[in-house]
Amino acid sequence: MKSNAWIRLVLVSGSVIIVDQVTKHILKINLALHDHIVVLNNFFNITHVLNPGGAFGFFAGKSPEIRKFIFLFLSSLVALFVLWFYRKCAETHIFLSYGLALIFGGAIGNLIDRFLYGKVVDFLDFYIGSAHWPAFNIADSAISVGMGILIGHILFNKIPDI
Repeated sequence: MKSNAWIRLVLVSGSVIIVDQVTKHILKINLALHDHIVVLNNFFNITHVLNPGGAFGFFAGKSPEIRKFIFLFLSSLVALFVLWFYRKCAETHIFLSYGLALIFGGAIGNLIDRFLYGKVVDFLDFYIGSAHWPAFNIADSAISVGMGILIGHILFNKIPDI
């Protein structure tokens, strides 16, 4: 794989990790756990929460040991798989490689939280009235955008042969 592809991975993933961790740090030093700031009334708050589970609180009710194994081990495996797949397609499928770099950066951003706190710091809280979307963070957003790109490539059969 050429150096341009590695530079792309480092720049995209690195930017996601830095922005994710900086925003979480700013949140933690300025807003107590479970406090919130209303940004747009009846639509969007900045809310400091810790998510012990996965996406949408998945496995949140399981014991800390099970969560730790599942999320640290499986997240690490997924990150390694994304790197492997990135290496296979980065030179021939540029747009897909950006999506994979976003997924990788987001996975590492949340993995850092799991190593440091055993939970993920979330703070973007969208809602209408009492109907809340689960809070999320920059890493989650990067993963979602990256998955959208990956799914688009799958749907339009633009995945490289591996």
